[in-house]
Amino acid sequence: MCRWALVSVIVIITLSAAAATKEKGKVALKDVQPAGVTDKKHKHQQYDLSFTSTSGKDYTCRTSEKASVKATDLVVGSSVSYEVDGNKGKLKTEAGKQVNCTIVRVADASSAPK
Repeated sequence: MCRWALVSVIVIITLSAAAATKEKGKVALKDVQPAGVTDKKHKHQQYDLSFTSTSGKDYTCRTSEKASVKATDLVVGSSVSYEVDGNKGKLKTEAGKQVNCTIVRVADASSAPK
């Protein structure tokens, strides 16, 4: 019984490590859309940032409600550097503005609806 538990733990750790690979690259920002509403508890506007990675995946990344982001810093079509690590994302504009976000959607670019 103990042997199966050990094998199960090893398999889980191996799958977790394979699923949590970092991906980096430079791409064009496809879309920027406001997400949620602002009120007394949520003072900052959130944004959904869409881009297609160099590996062919469409990502939608949502900014934090705790951080202030200027929509004018995120120009659709501009070149951004990205980093995806699990469900965490980072985008950096050519002007040096960095935005941390949470991945909320992933799709294969070839099968994503247009």
